[in-house]
Order: sequence, then structure tokens, then C-alpha cells
Amino acid sequence: MTMTTTASRRRLLLASLALSGLLLTACGSATGSTSGQSDHSIPPTSAAPVIGPTALAAPSTQAPAALQFGGATLDGAAFSGATLAGKPVVLWFWAPWCTICRGEGPDIAKLSAEYSGRVQFVGIPGLGSVEEMKGFVSDTGTGDFSHVSDLDGSLWARFGVPAQPSFVFVTRQGDAQRFIGGMSADDLRSVLDKLVAA
Repeated sequence: MTMTTTASRRRLLLASLALSGLLLTACGSATGSTSGQSDHSIPPTSAAPVIGPTALAAPSTQAPAALQFGGATLDGAAFSGATLAGKPVVLWFWAPWCTICRGEGPDIAKLSAEYSGRVQFVGIPGLGSVEEMKGFVSDTGTGDFSHVSDLDGSLWARFGVPAQPSFVFVTRQGDAQRFIGGMSADDLRSVLDKLVAA
């Protein structure tokens, strides 16, 4: 065996182990699990947002830092988070192959309809192709709100999202809370009620 072959196999083994670890931590709990972690409580009216500025979209002087991002929807249309300023917002981070995300999808679709006009939902899918993402949206019935594709992972990185599913809740004042992990419909409804009341 040559040195090149040994080095190649070692790199392949390390990459496989890293990918296995990522998959186990990213989507390894049971559907409906509420064992996620919240970074801050809602509403953090005096706390600074947990999200910094982004280079993805031209910053708006009207939008809080948490909503200064942009991208393209799954249909290729331009999307600016600044258009959500002044409204409570739920950013839902998901991947098309994630079973927990698929389990949450129908509940999120129902809650989006229930809170329509009071809370804005935006999906931010990553870790898949646009076609896979479109299939997920169709399968889960979550097509009634925008989904901004994050093919390069820059939005997930910007919001400090290490795994899916995750949520970022933004109050109408622009304060943000990141929640990592799945949420039951009841837990999500409780957060939505707090967002509306804030």
C-alpha cells in the first residue's frame, strides 16, 4: 500500500466519521421531541439580538439586525428579511431529509395558518438540493409561507444554527431567541402567543 493510498483512506475515514456524527446529532431524537435548547427567553426586550449583521443583503436602516438578511426563495424570487420588520417572525431551519422536520411540517403549516396576519413564518432549508426542498414543502403542506434556500449554509451560520430543526423567534421590536431542536405544536403555540403579546 502506498503512502498516497493510506492518506486517502485516512481522509475518507475521518470524513465518514464526521458525517456520521453530524447526522446522529442533527436528526437523532424522536419526532415531536421538545428536548431542544433555548438561548434566551421571549420576549428579551432589553437584551441585544443574538444575531449580528449580514453581508447577504444590503442593510436596512428600518430593520433590526436580526432581520437584515436576504436570499432567494425556492422559486428563485429575491427575499429580504427587512420586509418583516415590525412583525413577530418565526424562522424555521430544516433539511429535506430530516425526519423530525418532516414530522413538524404539518403542525407548522397549521400554526402558520392559525396565526396568519399576526406572525410571519419563513422556512430556511439547507443541506439538500432545491428540488429536494420543493418536494419537502409539497409533502408537508408548508407552501403557504416563504422558504429561503440556504444552499451554501451562510444563513444557518449567520443565525448560529448548528443543526435542524431549529427556530429563531424575532419579536416585533427585533429581539431574537434561538431554539435548537424540535418543538411540539403545543410548545410552539405557547411561544407564538408570547410573540403576539410582546
